[in-house]
Amino acid sequence: MFPDEPGLPALRLLVAVAEHGSLGAAAREIGMAQSNASRALAGLERRLGFAVVRRSAAGSDVTPEGALVVGWAREVVEAMDRLMAGAGAVTATAGGAVTVAASMTIAEYLAPVWLAALRRAHPDAAVSLEILNSDAVIEAVRHARVAVGFVESPEVPDDVSSRLVGRDRLMVIIPPEHPWAERRGAVTVSELAATPLVEREPGSGTRRFLDRAAACAGVSTRATPVAQLSSNAAIVAAVAAGLGPAVLSNHAVRGALMDGRVLAVPVAGGPIERELRAVWMGGPSPRGIAGRLVDVAASTQASTGP
Repeated sequence: MFPDEPGLPALRLLVAVAEHGSLGAAAREIGMAQSNASRALAGLERRLGFAVVRRSAAGSDVTPEGALVVGWAREVVEAMDRLMAGAGAVTATAGGAVTVAASMTIAEYLAPVWLAALRRAHPDAAVSLEILNSDAVIEAVRHARVAVGFVESPEVPDDVSSRLVGRDRLMVIIPPEHPWAERRGAVTVSELAATPLVEREPGSGTRRFLDRAAACAGVSTRATPVAQLSSNAAIVAAVAAGLGPAVLSNHAVRGALMDGRVLAVPVAGGPIERELRAVWMGGPSPRGIAGRLVDVAASTQASTGP
């Protein structure tokens, strides 16, 4: 940590103050003594160089500058929560743990939120998460290696049961210096199909979705990818470095768009959305903790949207 870098507890506290309008209520929510909370806020303001909270007899509210910091702090807090929930699931080895699998995008950005919500509702739930591409998730379900899987694949085989749990918006991203940055019109699906893209490996949900979209647009063969990379972060970095355009989930590109490393290009016909599905073998729904996780995923996505 850099010497003047704000600590995570202070950022959690600031977000809680903005939500509750009270330093005392915020401190109670995050389990911090009020005397420590006052010191934490003072330290945060000292590090930032400006006031983030106004205190009065009526309560506490954030300053205009503090409101900006709250937005950034919320992203940091949510990212840390996803990291801890995801890491806990990946390393869960206790007896009786339910094993589930998720495709890369879901595992990186959505499953940790679902797992944290499941743990709040069922504190004793033990879930182990495997990260695979969509085709491999379906195979793991078929061979009973996992109780339930989550995929972004546009089609689920007939022998596998499934449930829609949400939708994901795909975005076309380009390097800032790409020729598409100067155009006024939207990119068509046919243009995307004819353009060498930076893509995930065969079997990924994103790649299968692009293949299907091209076929629906009357394009039988897509251009050979300029590169195939196995993670969303690697693709974003490759696009930012100028390797070429890519199509990725809005969850994967949000940070790079905010800091200007990549640009988004509109697609003709409006936003591209794909279905996110839970998959399992047999029965109207998965049993036990796996079934509860599916319910949590569906309710969480319904409340947050793509």
